[in-house]
Amino acid sequence: MIVKTGNLKNRLMIGIPMTGLVRAEWMMSRYGQVIPCNWSLIEVAQWIDQYSPINFLVADARNLVVQKFLEAGCEWLLFIDSDVCLPGYFFVSINEYMINKKYPVVSGIYFTKSVPSEPLIYREAGDGYFSKWKFGDKVWAGGIGMGSTLIHNSLLRVMWEESEEYKVANVVTRKVFDTPSRVFYDPQTASFSTSCGTEDLYWCDRCIKENVFEKAGWKRYQKMKYPFLVDTHLFSYHIDMNGKKYPSTGEDSKFVRVK
Repeated sequence: MIVKTGNLKNRLMIGIPMTGLVRAEWMMSRYGQVIPCNWSLIEVAQWIDQYSPINFLVADARNLVVQKFLEAGCEWLLFIDSDVCLPGYFFVSINEYMINKKYPVVSGIYFTKSVPSEPLIYREAGDGYFSKWKFGDKVWAGGIGMGSTLIHNSLLRVMWEESEEYKVANVVTRKVFDTPSRVFYDPQTASFSTSCGTEDLYWCDRCIKENVFEKAGWKRYQKMKYPFLVDTHLFSYHIDMNGKKYPSTGEDSKFVRVK
């Protein structure tokens, strides 16, 4: 889809890191989307520009997606994980966010692939998931999953320019995303410590600590304690390769609004 957006020639790219295998339910949710009006016929036929790195570690795959996204001159990047089944109205909803351009990052809500299953929405580090919300709420978060997340070009451009180069297979790319996993020695306490985490929370942490919002022209969000918008109306299922959907034992019921 070619839409003029200042110096950007394309409106949206979808990035889907994957192992190479996906469930039929995921395919139905991905290609069964209601397409908003005035998304071109070419786009409908081709199901939008999509880049899907296969058999890479998640952080590496996301970095390859970001590289292709910036090279293509797109305004928005939509990450869809290959085990996250979107609701059929997802594209219609994110179209509104892209038109209004009020929020640099918008995420849907989904739960961990675990029993019990927990919503992937966080505020304070170390405090577990944030629970004070009901389906339909728009919630501000300090950390989100990337499984159904829309990100504006300006943030990724700043992070790309400030990230170190490294090689993935035979491709030179940059560490916009990384999976923290290191052991370090603290001479003051004469002890070893470890640091580990996930690539999505690492990215969120970078946005806040490295003043990425301000550098990208979104100063209001840099001042916010929780700058990432989660639209809980955009609820997706997490699915494993056996077809089991999460949450699987009713953990989502406590977030249903009582009428």
